[in-house]
Amino acid sequence: MQTALQQPIQQSPFKRYGLIFGFLALLGIIALPTPEGLPVAGQRMIGILIFSVIVWMTDSISYPVSAAVIMSLMAVLLGLSPDIANPKVLMGTSKALGIALGGFSNTAFALVAGALFLAAAMTQTGLDKRIALFVLSKIGAKTNRVLIGVIVVGFILSFFVPSTTARVSCMVPIVMGIIMAFGVELKSRFAAVMMIATAQADSLWNVGIKTAAAQNMIAVGFIKSQLGIDITWMDWFIAAAPFSAIMSVVLYYVLMKLMPPEKDEIAGGKEAVHRLLTEMGPMSFNEKKLLFISCTLLFLWATEKILHDFDTSTTTIVAIAIMFLPGIGVMDWKQAAPRINWGTIILFGVGISLGSALLSTKAAAWLAKIIVSAFGIQTMPALIILAILAAFLIIIHMGFASATALAAAMIPIIISILQSVKTPGINIVGLTMILQYVVSFGFILPVNAPQNMIAYGTETFEVRDFIRTGIPLTIIAYGLILLLGATYWKWLGLV
Repeated sequence: MQTALQQPIQQSPFKRYGLIFGFLALLGIIALPTPEGLPVAGQRMIGILIFSVIVWMTDSISYPVSAAVIMSLMAVLLGLSPDIANPKVLMGTSKALGIALGGFSNTAFALVAGALFLAAAMTQTGLDKRIALFVLSKIGAKTNRVLIGVIVVGFILSFFVPSTTARVSCMVPIVMGIIMAFGVELKSRFAAVMMIATAQADSLWNVGIKTAAAQNMIAVGFIKSQLGIDITWMDWFIAAAPFSAIMSVVLYYVLMKLMPPEKDEIAGGKEAVHRLLTEMGPMSFNEKKLLFISCTLLFLWATEKILHDFDTSTTTIVAIAIMFLPGIGVMDWKQAAPRINWGTIILFGVGISLGSALLSTKAAAWLAKIIVSAFGIQTMPALIILAILAAFLIIIHMGFASATALAAAMIPIIISILQSVKTPGINIVGLTMILQYVVSFGFILPVNAPQNMIAYGTETFEVRDFIRTGIPLTIIAYGLILLLGATYWKWLGLV
């Protein structure tokens, strides 16, 4: 199945020669005369950024390998560039390598790494599966209620499993088991709707919950480091949850309208879910401990700056440490290590380093001036700026297979663009946070997000099915961004 998914991409000349195109673009940018107002290091960082975007968009090398290449390029090219503070001397490879590794000391990086361990614990104990089956067991066998159940499970798991890929990986075998137990065909509309909903519901709640996705941590990290504002879990939830809740309802109606299941009710459906839940047996002691730890952690996230001053990253790391303690914890290192996506961790750290270097070398500010001038947004109203930049991010996301990579490349530039705007009263932090929501809009193509590809790998739907439902979902989501920008978010002072 994996070969079948990869075959069309392997035949693409863009994939085959993407690495070469990337290096040629990098060399071309380095060879150009350095523009006025842009340091040599900044020019080289723009070249590295373009190289990164090309290899990420063409998928010519894996994300972990691309991370190693990007780190190497930063260490060498920045090391041989004049120092930003003292242009009379070279920066040196030691200092440049420190910049390339800087993302790994970021608190946002610690949170993402910790979140992946929490997701691994959910998988190890089976608690995520139990939560999903418990919710589905309460909904009945009507196809529309099963769809509602799948969306609700995506919502609930977003609180407890801070990894989109892990949540969808948990849900896919459960939904496949339901499809098989119901006795419907793999290529039926019922199967397609349930699997598309599994991916899309999780993408929607990536927006609503700060800890649900790694790309949110990138944005929060840059906002904190560049703008000096720390967005708490509850601040994010109050602002973003209404969007995700409304879009979850929209998702239900879009799928039911465009791909109505063949039957209104499937005989034996509820019994099938009950059987799957019964097969799990009673809740284990480790599951109970993990549920307690997860609920405590969720409480600490939600009450940050309200009942205590412990930041989200610190509480998560403490929870992970407790999960590994002998007698108290729920797993050991040997159980956790194979379940961790180390490639995501490496990419995330390098992504933060890339964005931070774009800012520190003044490359992001220089690019921002170019973009502000090109779009003429310097004195535009905040809502128009939001409309233009959101549309830009939606279009460019079509070429990305990772929202984490997209956030790493674009959020530093977005911050610099907003800092260049002269519109009175513009809220840079609020607009950056809202535009980060748009970064999670991987609704149109299966290749736009790992969770989409996991669902697509079940062969329950065609690419055209995903596009047919994804385009209206994206259009409505874009419209809702503007509507909330003109009303709810404006009332909150974010726009």
